[in-house]
Amino acid sequence: MPQPGGAQASTARDVAQDGEPRTDTEQAGPEQAGPEQAGPAGAGGSRAGAAHDGPARAGHARSGAARDDVAPVGTAQVRAVPGAGEGPSLRAVSRSEIIERARNWTDAGVPYDMTRNWSDGYRQDCSGFVSMAWNLPGSAWTGNLDDYAERIGKDELRHGDILLLHDPADPQDGSHVVIFGGWTDYTHTRYVGYEQTRPHAVRRVLDYPYPVNADRYVPHRYRALAPEGADGPGSGGPGREAAGFPGRAYFGPGAGNAHIVRLGRMLAARGGARFGTDAAGSRWTEAHRRATRAFQRAQGWAGEAADGIPGPHTWRLLVTGGGRDIPPAGTPSSHGVTGYPGRAAFRPGARNAYVARLGRQLVRKGYGRHYAVGPGPEWTDADRRAVRAFQRDQGWRGGAADGYPGPETWRRLFS
Repeated sequence: MPQPGGAQASTARDVAQDGEPRTDTEQAGPEQAGPEQAGPAGAGGSRAGAAHDGPARAGHARSGAARDDVAPVGTAQVRAVPGAGEGPSLRAVSRSEIIERARNWTDAGVPYDMTRNWSDGYRQDCSGFVSMAWNLPGSAWTGNLDDYAERIGKDELRHGDILLLHDPADPQDGSHVVIFGGWTDYTHTRYVGYEQTRPHAVRRVLDYPYPVNADRYVPHRYRALAPEGADGPGSGGPGREAAGFPGRAYFGPGAGNAHIVRLGRMLAARGGARFGTDAAGSRWTEAHRRATRAFQRAQGWAGEAADGIPGPHTWRLLVTGGGRDIPPAGTPSSHGVTGYPGRAAFRPGARNAYVARLGRQLVRKGYGRHYAVGPGPEWTDADRRAVRAFQRDQGWRGGAADGYPGPETWRRLFS
């Protein structure tokens, strides 16, 4: 049985040690720059000693993804989330760290293998991939990954969450798990996924929730996410000294250095993949400027605060996973409020996706009592009354509480 690490070489770190943080308005919060070496999970195994990739049952389309349907025999598995002192404690990890760790495997092209561990100690299958990205103490499997996570809805998905398929009643039908890397457009029908599959770890655009067995994938979120803007336990190590903002001089026309590589990857993980910064290399390009400006504008900044050159606050948000993601292409913006389509979308006779989204958010905020049915895509008096109740709870009266959402109503509802 192969020992952990096998003969493969791990990917080299692309992040150089940063200089001391600047003492500008805000300094960068520390973040782990790369994966910590987890303790070896033990040599994995499988039934019959090979990765399971058999055809699905009749009536099910066969997936092109590698299967991870049973706990590998003989593998030292991670135990459940500790309750009363049982099992290992979880390491806090930020969303940006999760994506950066996943990118280490996709960049290295780590080959799929249920029977071997990569040089960082994690098993080379889809659940081992997620275990590595979440910085678990060892390799979990699809049958217990949900012990380390909580179920969420589609609307709550953010980068670093997962889409998990596991059928305990019929494990032979196969299981799989994918890391969610962000929506590709405002329709929320396609997303960037990171997965360990045959022949090797990949980053690719996928139909939501997955091209096959779509009704069986469930979104989950890691329970030990590091608070935004904070540095949780387990994020120490070599990356701490490299977390500081290197200074604006490292970015802009003519610049070329490892910090630009890291910036490009962080921007891609925060919704900027369409700009191509993750493939731009170490030379500053127009793609970096446009992606940085899009991220800054997503925070509600304008003018010099959104000039496309990262300052200490931009860097801190990117490093720690704080702030808002870059909205998908095609997302409307009116009056400087991202996602707000304008008053014309909310008037008698209107029927569109924004009305439905508004209604769902009103229900989440506690204003569902105004709906006998729905909410739905058609503007109704129930929508107007629910909006008016929300507006009045903001202390607004008269024309400011007319039941029709303006940009400030929208911003407060979705903030």
